[in-house]
Amino acid sequence: MNRLNNKVAVVTGASKGIGAAIAKYFAAEGAKVVVNYASSKEGADVVVKQVTDNGGVAIAVQADVSKEADITRLFKQTKQTFGTLDVLVNNAAYQGYTPIEQISAEIFHQHFNVNVLGAILAIQASLSLFGDKGGNIINISSGASKMPLPEASLYSATKAALDAVTVSLSKELGAKNIRVNSILPGATETEGARSAGVTTGSEYETMFIAHTPLGRRGQPDDIAKAAVFLASDDSAWITGEQISVSGGMYGF
Repeated sequence: MNRLNNKVAVVTGASKGIGAAIAKYFAAEGAKVVVNYASSKEGADVVVKQVTDNGGVAIAVQADVSKEADITRLFKQTKQTFGTLDVLVNNAAYQGYTPIEQISAEIFHQHFNVNVLGAILAIQASLSLFGDKGGNIINISSGASKMPLPEASLYSATKAALDAVTVSLSKELGAKNIRVNSILPGATETEGARSAGVTTGSEYETMFIAHTPLGRRGQPDDIAKAAVFLASDDSAWITGEQISVSGGMYGF
């Protein structure tokens, strides 16, 4: 459909899961995509190959979003390769489940440095590349920002903070024609969810499905389709919104 024809997008944490799906859907809609990864070069290369094999344009760039020097390098390479930027998707995230008694300063900073600081650093770096034409920022939050889970106090807090950043910046950057929205995925089948114990047939999966009116867990493609909508001109009058993509999941 080419809804993103000739747009340039940076997708952080795009070597797997939701980020990989967003990168591939963006490319299928005509965008030139920067596939960011922190450690999984192999995964990012697979995503790039899938894009290019289908006639799209993509490059992989390593950067730890919690490190300012890495962010600078990520956006410098984006400018060198594509010359501009139209869409930033802040998807990179650290997801952990830790009982309150076991939370340490290190664990706290692992969550907030990636999930909040990383997004802010990426947004700062994107502004000069957006330029006078404006741009589009999509923050991948979580249903946990509204419905915090047991042992996920830090993860839930970072996503609530990201939603607050979304609303605040939509007001701050609107005059520059920069839209800022967040997507709140429900229980989605990703590597991160599996590592946190949400596996097929698990107690967690049963609980999530029981509270989801559409009766299944989400897939990365479900989130990617919403991201395409927010990245396109179809959503030109939408900013500052927190859009739940959750199959109708409600509280526990």
